[in-house]
Amino acid sequence: MERRYASHPNEVKQFDTERLREEFHIPTLFTADKLELVLTHEDRMIIGGAHPVKEAVKLETDLKELGVSFFLERRELGIINIGGAGSVTVDGTVYELDNKECLFVGMGSKEVIFNSKDAAKPAKFYLNSAPAHKEFPTAKATLKDAESAELGSITNSNERRIYRFIHENGIQSSQLVMGLTLLKPGNMWNTMPAHVHPRRMEAYVYFDLPEDAVVVHMMGEPTETRHIIMRNEEAVISPSWSVHSGVGTSNYGFIWSMAGDNKIYSDMDPVDMKELK
Repeated sequence: MERRYASHPNEVKQFDTERLREEFHIPTLFTADKLELVLTHEDRMIIGGAHPVKEAVKLETDLKELGVSFFLERRELGIINIGGAGSVTVDGTVYELDNKECLFVGMGSKEVIFNSKDAAKPAKFYLNSAPAHKEFPTAKATLKDAESAELGSITNSNERRIYRFIHENGIQSSQLVMGLTLLKPGNMWNTMPAHVHPRRMEAYVYFDLPEDAVVVHMMGEPTETRHIIMRNEEAVISPSWSVHSGVGTSNYGFIWSMAGDNKIYSDMDPVDMKELK
């Protein structure tokens, strides 16, 4: 498991492209038959992926890094599958997970195993894990189960549908908030006007991007913006003080996840377009 440290905004102002990517960009999430994990000190979120192709993949790591006897002893886990059909086995109970379906695994679960239904079309399980203080039951949600809403407009190139899976009015958790957003054809902006939420960090993973497409992900303080070029199935860490917005060369999907002081999805501080620099 790779470790990333938290950064002060005054320090980030001095970063060049290479350093920005070293600190915030996660280029590899899905390696065949392996578990990829990155621990960020931004609210101790773990971001990763499980990609079972020929073999099952277990949720396990060097536990000294977490100071526990098993991975979810003091953590909870959100999973969204962005690949082919698969399953997640939690302490012997099998949960089938199709494309764009979500599973929440509560604190205290001892064994989590990922499998694909068809090796020719393997599952890609995107993972977010946050520290937990209370046990909540494991629960699954499909797009039909999620709280959803139409946002934006074609005029502003950001017409999209948002699906909220793990949040205050959906699957319950200690602090993890998680869902996905799908941009409609002809739309490129995922969030604009931008916002910050000083009470929570956030992570994005971009998916369903064509091979030759990119997303220009905007980050940094509203008056000191920076950008990171993102490609398909790459993730990015957003500190609580940073904006998190992006524009692509085509439409795409992205999964957002948050951890911090509350689970209120709408708790954010908007940034006036006139403030952006």
